[in-house]
Amino acid sequence: MLRTEADAIARLMDRLDGSFERAVELLAGTKGRIIVSGMGKSGLVARKIAATFSSTGTPSFFLHPAEAIHGDLGMLVSGDTVVALSYSGETEEILRLLDRIKRLGIPLISMTGNKNSTLAQASDVVLDVSIEKEACLLNLAPTASTTASLAMGDALAIVLQERKGFQEEDFAELHPGGETGRRLRRVEQLMHTGDQVPVVQTSTPMGEVIQEMSRKGFGTTSVVEDGMRLVGIITDGDLRRFLQARSNWMDLTAGECMTRKPLTIGRRELATFALHLMESRKVIALLVVDEEGRLEGLLHLHDLWTTQMF
Repeated sequence: MLRTEADAIARLMDRLDGSFERAVELLAGTKGRIIVSGMGKSGLVARKIAATFSSTGTPSFFLHPAEAIHGDLGMLVSGDTVVALSYSGETEEILRLLDRIKRLGIPLISMTGNKNSTLAQASDVVLDVSIEKEACLLNLAPTASTTASLAMGDALAIVLQERKGFQEEDFAELHPGGETGRRLRRVEQLMHTGDQVPVVQTSTPMGEVIQEMSRKGFGTTSVVEDGMRLVGIITDGDLRRFLQARSNWMDLTAGECMTRKPLTIGRRELATFALHLMESRKVIALLVVDEEGRLEGLLHLHDLWTTQMF
């Protein structure tokens, strides 16, 4: 059974031609939504294809053809593109949508196993998803045919995703929940801001620097000047080194003790990238700055682990 379904997908590759490219161009040029429709098992596949389009940056929804002819036809408007699934190409409920589609001038892409069917003849682009046989022992239950249609829909969605330049950060915007959302969270969603961030001036005496670090509890403090322009950092490790090397370190200022050019990150970076930076540079905190180098926040390693991101 698995081999039969795998073969059905493999044969699609031999039939890819200009029709697939035209379908992608039609979808890419759609000003409205991508409406995916199908009846029965094809309808279940259509729902998944619509969901894949939406999750990869192309607004889409599923239209049940039977519900459509009982009032939901109003979902179809000029500017949309319809992707219709019918292996026979003669599904009555799908064919009854054609009048509305044609009157509105909506482009129609069909996935069918019958290129001579009524649906195929009415379509702007026909994608051939025909198979030699179903995986069902009786060659009746839609199995290999629905698998082929699903694979073709996925191919359309992913090529369209690449065509539009849809990136990881765009994916993150559409997947804020679940495991995907946790992996794709941004620094700005996890960082500490405002009074939570330890901040001292270059002129701050080291005694006050220690007090600031103790109050905020991150084992580090940022050093700024001219407002919030970041110029350095002081860590617990820096304090230990000064204790060992100098006896008069309490007479110094933050500007005399700080490490210049600290490791920083932007607020829109992915938290996974922040973790990579911390691990590769062996630090437990990153200072978050804007494009002008002004301090915006602090991200601590514990923030990544306590949110169960990884």
